[in-house]
Amino acid sequence: MMLSPAADLAHRLAHHAEAVCRHYLSNGRKEGRYWLVGDVFNTPGRSLFVRLTGPTSGKGAAGKWTDAATGEHGDLLDLIALSQDLDSLKDTLDEARRFLSLPRPVREAQRVGPAPQGSPEAARRLWAISQSIAGTLAEAYLRSRGIMDLRNVGALRFHPRCYYRADDEGPTETWPALIASVRDLDGTLTGVHRTWLDPTTRDKAPVATQRKAMGDLLGHAVRFGTALDIMAAGEGIETMLSLRQVMPELPMAAALSANHLAALLLPSTLRRLYIARDDDPAGHRATARLTERAEAAGIEALTLTPALGDFNEDLRTLGAGALAAALRVQLAPADVDRFLAAFIAAGDREKAVGPASPVTGGSVAAGSERRERAPPTAF
Repeated sequence: MMLSPAADLAHRLAHHAEAVCRHYLSNGRKEGRYWLVGDVFNTPGRSLFVRLTGPTSGKGAAGKWTDAATGEHGDLLDLIALSQDLDSLKDTLDEARRFLSLPRPVREAQRVGPAPQGSPEAARRLWAISQSIAGTLAEAYLRSRGIMDLRNVGALRFHPRCYYRADDEGPTETWPALIASVRDLDGTLTGVHRTWLDPTTRDKAPVATQRKAMGDLLGHAVRFGTALDIMAAGEGIETMLSLRQVMPELPMAAALSANHLAALLLPSTLRRLYIARDDDPAGHRATARLTERAEAAGIEALTLTPALGDFNEDLRTLGAGALAAALRVQLAPADVDRFLAAFIAAGDREKAVGPASPVTGGSVAAGSERRERAPPTAF
């Protein structure tokens, strides 16, 4: 099968993974099979690691990287785009060719052509030209939903003018959008989810379908943190971010719908799964199906039940303190100490009983900001 230009360059870069790291992440160092550095912006540290050797694809592939501090994953093309503040896939491919000393293809635009609508390649292109949510309408929207602690949300980006069409025959509009990356268990981007926003109200845009996903979604999720032995999974992005307001260290996955939650693929290392159930018939069915699959794999499955319709409604209506108090009696005792104790002990939040103000935690990590004016995209 002939690879797309982006996939071909990603494979070529992976064959020279150490050279790529020494050039773009010069403040890091090699340790065994990995290159360690602070982040994609070449800050000294150890939280980001790049695999230098491995197969060309799949689990453990060379060139794949993970930032343990933010939960971001990607390949070396993603790393180049972020480290060099590149807003378009074209600029990213040109930079990769420059590094590899490859000639620029003749009449590249005509040869490459548009990605098939709704395909994983279209999702990848949209993700590549989106930017950090720091200081954007996407950040303002999440804060309006009571989600104040926005640290380590590398799975989220923002596009100021993302194309929207109600259907294949409808006119094309552009709206700002919250973009979320959908990834498999190896960290490979398989799709994206878009939430169109209204800059006037800082709420969802007044369009017929306010949320849409594209790409390969089945079994995959929007991931916050890297799951090993314990994780939580639920449907909505806002639902899982609400739980992270009081349990920021618990790895979480948003499957984006009840059907996709029921089909979520689980890590082989997992021993306990918390399922954040939406209180509707579809949510109950999805929880039952995922519980059945988890237990068949030898994984303990525990259901987290909201007081109201979902955990974002709980957070906004009852407050973070009441949310923490309700979760405390639903978690395994060891997980209360591991994931919830820090919130309970922090500040004066009525010791996690009774209503409290939403978390006033940190903003998106600043790092090197992407440019605000990304071009509109039809992906």
